[in-house]
Amino acid sequence: MDNDILYIVIAVVCAYLLGSLPFAYIIGRLVKGVDIRQVGTRNMGAMNAIYRVGLGWGILVLLLDMAKGALAVLVARWLGLSLTIQLIAGGISIIGHMFPVFLGFRGGKGGATAVGIFVCLMPGVLPFGAGIFAIVLAITRYPTLSYSLALLSAPFVAWLVYHSGELVLFSVVILLMVLARYTPRIIEMRATGGNWRRVFMRKGLKDRF
Repeated sequence: MDNDILYIVIAVVCAYLLGSLPFAYIIGRLVKGVDIRQVGTRNMGAMNAIYRVGLGWGILVLLLDMAKGALAVLVARWLGLSLTIQLIAGGISIIGHMFPVFLGFRGGKGGATAVGIFVCLMPGVLPFGAGIFAIVLAITRYPTLSYSLALLSAPFVAWLVYHSGELVLFSVVILLMVLARYTPRIIEMRATGGNWRRVFMRKGLKDRF
């Protein structure tokens, strides 16, 4: 029992520290000398890095942010902890990304980290999510909306493919966490764009608010 508690503490602390690693900030500073939180959309995430640092560097941020969530789950799994603790570790890594200790608790929105967690826990989500992303991107030319809608496939995959109520509940909670962080930005874009069609139907991939 004592060892279990110790392992749980280790898993949670590791998950938070992994989530707190500010890859977009680090790469922005090293490559362009900018604080990613002060340019573009001011979000410490992959899309802002793509537009403000460069496509290749932004993709690297995306992969690293995904890895944070996956590693948080894998550490808990490696410690022999239950699925419930693995899910908690995944959620804590997103909290770390949103509120990183290394940057005064001012971080990103957690979308890429959530993707990493879902892919690690439910690999079957990948083809569904990728398909939705491609279709929505072709219609809207809005990458952030595309991967946001792709994330919505997670609860359905958890239910229809993995038949796990625990994974369904976890997916919904994670999506609500990410949505809560995106809501202020959505309101800001609505005010800037003037109408919802302008917000969600972009002229091109470089069309941003």
